[in-house]
Amino acid sequence: MAEQRRKAEEEAEAARVWAALVATARRTVTDGLVVGTSGNVSARVGDLVLVTPSGVPYDRLAPDDITGVDLDGRQVLGTLGPTSELPMHLAVYRTTDARAVVHTHAVHATAVSTLVTELPPIHYMAGALGGRVRVAAYATYGTDELAAHMLDALADRSGCLLRNHGTITYGATLDQAYDRTAQLEWMCRLWLTASSVPGLTPSLLTEAQLEEAGARLKGYGQRG
Repeated sequence: MAEQRRKAEEEAEAARVWAALVATARRTVTDGLVVGTSGNVSARVGDLVLVTPSGVPYDRLAPDDITGVDLDGRQVLGTLGPTSELPMHLAVYRTTDARAVVHTHAVHATAVSTLVTELPPIHYMAGALGGRVRVAAYATYGTDELAAHMLDALADRSGCLLRNHGTITYGATLDQAYDRTAQLEWMCRLWLTASSVPGLTPSLLTEAQLEEAGARLKGYGQRG
């Protein structure tokens, strides 16, 4: 009886997280961070990783489409194949305390990834991601090579850009991972806008200013 109860609770939790994951994936489309089925979202429940399936429009996903793998990438839930970017998602979960990951092809962030090796520190919200946002070296999508480059760029950070590709961020919740993605896209848009003014150069924050902002942001928001 206890085992049945435990299994029922795990299934209920997976269903709840799947619903939140689908809502987050749909939000990336609504907010213009992805086009079509590009980008992907995942969430960790214990040793189970729920992830958007490959090539399925988010508005068509239903509760029965739940897709899950273990930390080794073996599919344990559902019949739809997981996203081709599964290696990146699993790499994050294996090396950090992340509970959710959001990957997008946001246009301004992707544009910046083609121009610089790190996003110039134009706004203090970079502190919320751990500091200067790096650009991971290019590799073919869906490969272990790309996952390795991503981990290099994510060292001591909760988000990075992927060269000629997009963004990836993680957090303790789906909302936090999504908010970090949205903030990263906004900062990229801000830098592109400011740096496009002829004859002027944007002022940038110092390392000390970023560190101070990051420390203050750790205590930001409501408590309790």
